[in-house]
Amino acid sequence: MHFRLLISIYILSLVAQQSIQFYLPGLAPVNYCKKGEFSSPSSCKSDVILYVNRLNTEESVIPYEYHHFDFCAIDEQNSPAENLGQVVFGERIRPGPYKIEFLKNVECQKVCTKEYIGGNPDSDRRLMVLKKGISLNYQHHWIVDNMPVTWCFPSDNEKQYCSTGFPMGCLVRQLPDGDESCAINPKYDKPGVYYPFNHVDLTITYHSGKEEEWGVKFGENGGRIISVKVIPYSINHRDPDRVNCSLKSDPVEIPSSALGAGQRLFITYSYSVKFVENNLVKWSSRWDYILESMPHTNIQWFSILNSLVIVLFLSGMVAMIMLRTLHKDIARYNQMECGEDVQEEFGWKLVHGDVFRPPRKGMILAVFLGSGVQVFCMTLITLAFACLGFLSPANRGALMTCSMVLYVSLGTPAGYVSSRIYKSFGGIKWKSNVILTSMLCPGVVFSLFFIMNLVLWGKGSSGAVPFSTLIALLALWFGVSVPLTFIGAYFGFRKRPFEHPVRTNQIPRQIPDQSIYTKAIPGVIMGGVLPFGCIFIQLFFILNSIWSSQMYYMFGFLFLVFLILVITCSETTILLCYFHLCAEDYHWWWRSFLTSGFTSVYLFMYCCHYFATKLSIKDAASVFLYFGYTSIMVFLFFLLTGTIGFFACFWFIRKIYSVVKVD
Repeated sequence: MHFRLLISIYILSLVAQQSIQFYLPGLAPVNYCKKGEFSSPSSCKSDVILYVNRLNTEESVIPYEYHHFDFCAIDEQNSPAENLGQVVFGERIRPGPYKIEFLKNVECQKVCTKEYIGGNPDSDRRLMVLKKGISLNYQHHWIVDNMPVTWCFPSDNEKQYCSTGFPMGCLVRQLPDGDESCAINPKYDKPGVYYPFNHVDLTITYHSGKEEEWGVKFGENGGRIISVKVIPYSINHRDPDRVNCSLKSDPVEIPSSALGAGQRLFITYSYSVKFVENNLVKWSSRWDYILESMPHTNIQWFSILNSLVIVLFLSGMVAMIMLRTLHKDIARYNQMECGEDVQEEFGWKLVHGDVFRPPRKGMILAVFLGSGVQVFCMTLITLAFACLGFLSPANRGALMTCSMVLYVSLGTPAGYVSSRIYKSFGGIKWKSNVILTSMLCPGVVFSLFFIMNLVLWGKGSSGAVPFSTLIALLALWFGVSVPLTFIGAYFGFRKRPFEHPVRTNQIPRQIPDQSIYTKAIPGVIMGGVLPFGCIFIQLFFILNSIWSSQMYYMFGFLFLVFLILVITCSETTILLCYFHLCAEDYHWWWRSFLTSGFTSVYLFMYCCHYFATKLSIKDAASVFLYFGYTSIMVFLFFLLTGTIGFFACFWFIRKIYSVVKVD
């Protein structure tokens, strides 16, 4: 058993590595050429479009669109189409105000000039919003050729770290050495002064290919973009009509106090562009410099090995129970010799007449199980698609879109499982069952999402989902998911109830006094420890990708960890369920669900620890949003893990009671 498990994990790890190489970057390349060099516009493009995205920060959960901070005006009419996942995640990709032509270097180009007049309410408001964004360290996120524009700087381990965002400015609170954005220039040294980054130096590296590689011969006037790096500066252009981008110029200084009545402040935005040829880096490897600067791989393998040790330990425990204890018990019970010692029953055999007695609140348990199967199938298929390369990080919003579409499309298994389990409990209120299955858990998620969306609407955030998208989500729910759930429930209720291997007694057996270790609450609390131990390292990177704008791309590792989580939840629940049955406690239905489902409580505690140690969120709205989104994640994880543990225990109990002879 252990050998097969090791071989399977080794094969999956090879598939994971190949999938990582396959899906990055994962989209079709774009050929660029110098303007006027090629007459056929279909063979190459000369205009390099720079897209701007929402701005966010680790000090607040609330993102804002580009125009919120009074930067240069942009043409929002020609914005690219956004998929459902991008809209739900709050991405707002717009064409930027920077005009770039391939292989055309720009020394110092003015974009626009913003004027602020003290005493003018509109001007004071715009300047206050700009200063607040700088103080909260809001980050730009730009995109060129579907690649993030990166800001690279040396990290603590003396290696270069390339961030996919760069700050809109810096505020010197104490010393500039403690802030990378203010450490760019030693002139940013006045405490309490805001320095907006109104100038950017863009370095675009390209690879000029050969005719046999790309089908088009460019020579020295064409190629493919492999990286775009930015260095932001604050430059005080004293004459807006004659900009001077020399780094020796003084920076723009915005005082912490409001401008005096009639006092004027000008901020001129400018940029420089430089093209650099690099034929050593292939287009297919252009993401490597971003991913290699993130120290993930070694820690990911440590996470896999840590989880593997836990799985092997649990597998050994379960194998010992199945092969030694259970085998001896079953052999003893099935002996045909006469004798008092042989015929005496004890342990889990004593509760054979009560082990399949329907639980209390069986309707809710059946609904949770149906929704849990829906979440499980969604997660499994999504991770499989991600490993195959269909949901690469370059295809923005694809992961969320795929998850939502799969969830609403998997209403049939949810209705089928819920109805069959409920019918096996002896339930007759089939209408209530199917309505709760289609409404309860999705309703909880949508209600939390809608409440948080109201907060984002009130804050004017780009993260607020438009009303039309909410209508589309409701249409998917009621037009697709609910009918499919009814169809699944129809086939489930037409099936005969599960036939249990032993009959249920009419009179419930009295449960003896339990020790502290076999009581319900301690068992449930202990049940979530080992499954959480398998995922907590991987969870750190997932939370970083959600709240710290870091790129998550190792779906192969994530798929392995998910499989290990399924095995660990199953084995932990089986182990504790056997101990409880040996203590003659037959109330296993809800306990099996809650034992593995309690992993979600540890998940919530870890999210609280991450909030306290990794984030610097202070405002009440951001705190509410963080824990609101965390509650959705924890609730779905509760359904997922609880369902895994329940069906593992259900299979185990039916198996052991089907091989013993009961009068």
